[in-house]
Amino acid sequence: MKNIRPIDMKFLDELFRMGGGYVLDFSNSTFAEFFDQLNINIDDSKYSVEGGSKGKRLRYFLQSADKATVVRTLQSLWEYREDFRRRAGTPESLQDARVRLNELIARLGGNSNGPETASKSESAPTDKAKIDKLRSDLIYLSSLEPQARGFAFERFLKQLFDAFGLAAKDAFRIRGEQIDGSFQFQGQTYLLEAKWHNAPTGADDLHTFQGKIDQKAAWTRGLFVSNSGFTEVGLQAFGRRKSVICMDGLDLYEMLDRGLSFVEVMNQKIRRAAETGAVFSRVRDLFAQ
Repeated sequence: MKNIRPIDMKFLDELFRMGGGYVLDFSNSTFAEFFDQLNINIDDSKYSVEGGSKGKRLRYFLQSADKATVVRTLQSLWEYREDFRRRAGTPESLQDARVRLNELIARLGGNSNGPETASKSESAPTDKAKIDKLRSDLIYLSSLEPQARGFAFERFLKQLFDAFGLAAKDAFRIRGEQIDGSFQFQGQTYLLEAKWHNAPTGADDLHTFQGKIDQKAAWTRGLFVSNSGFTEVGLQAFGRRKSVICMDGLDLYEMLDRGLSFVEVMNQKIRRAAETGAVFSRVRDLFAQ
């Protein structure tokens, strides 16, 4: 039995610009890379039953893959589409596009929440004992020597991501370039930059991190966590329309102290960035009591 009704497939054709065998602005190589990020080999011949173009392979994949994988793919394609649309400054051309996609995802049995909202399970705090330990660990970091503290801060953030089921990865090095870690969020890969310095982070570090992201796949994003915060001048110089979300130490503490979900905090930061272009919005402003 096919996953998607003809009327819904027509909508997806329009949403992801699948006419003429194309899909959004993907080339053959970036299309394969996008699906590699989802651990899917879209070049597998089993998806070419109805033709080898990107559009035909995607249509067949959406009809034949298991529903959980289809839901994950649709959410990731939406994220890619929205990122591309924002960068290009292209207005939304489809009425109620997000709502209609949510309804389709819900019919497939998935969580229809996109980057703007969180599901009940995501927004609810994880185990209270785990949250309390994370808060204690964050406070303990302040007592460490600077060099040890930097590595411990990276480990702490991985534990935080793991606590919310975000498939975190430890720090790694590629081509002489240090990445402090990565995690999966809403079907997207986020690279991590973690700093615990005495002074707030300025524009140079932000630009350097954005440069690392720009050298990766087009849909890669980043989370910059600076315990001491960011300078206002640095944030202004860094500018808008970036692929980075920023978080400071007070954000982390308030999130844990108030029992907020990291997923919910990220959703709200991403939404504010989409609405205003600001890469840094404070938790106390986003969740004003």
